[in-house]
Amino acid sequence: MIKYSLSCENAHMFEGWFSTSADFDGQVASGFLTCPVCNSASISKTLMSPSVSTARKKEEKREAVMDMARQELVAKVREAVAAIRANAEDVGEKFPEEARKIHYGEADARGIIGQASFNEVKDLLDEGIDVAPLPVLPDDVN
Repeated sequence: MIKYSLSCENAHMFEGWFSTSADFDGQVASGFLTCPVCNSASISKTLMSPSVSTARKKEEKREAVMDMARQELVAKVREAVAAIRANAEDVGEKFPEEARKIHYGEADARGIIGQASFNEVKDLLDEGIDVAPLPVLPDDVN
């Protein structure tokens, strides 16, 4: 789309959006384009400053897009963590023991959450027991 600054024979200023330069020319030639103030069909383009995209503007736009994406991602992760917590049993420090019982069929399969040290997690993984930490989100530590 092309934006033109326009003026009528009575010096009324307004803007118009056109798909191409030829589209503007065709609308003027057919009398379809008229001044919104006085309805004059004698319309011409006026001088207008170009829309210059600077590196700073591009960087500000990129940062705004990244911030929105970051906020959406944090919201999705927060939603997922809430769903996991709502559908899991918190077994606290008994997590490694309960995970093993479930894995080896000594306890009913169910979702569990709890605490485990680095070494306990390593041992569980070495035994083929899949575990994963729940993420700590920025607002959760304040």
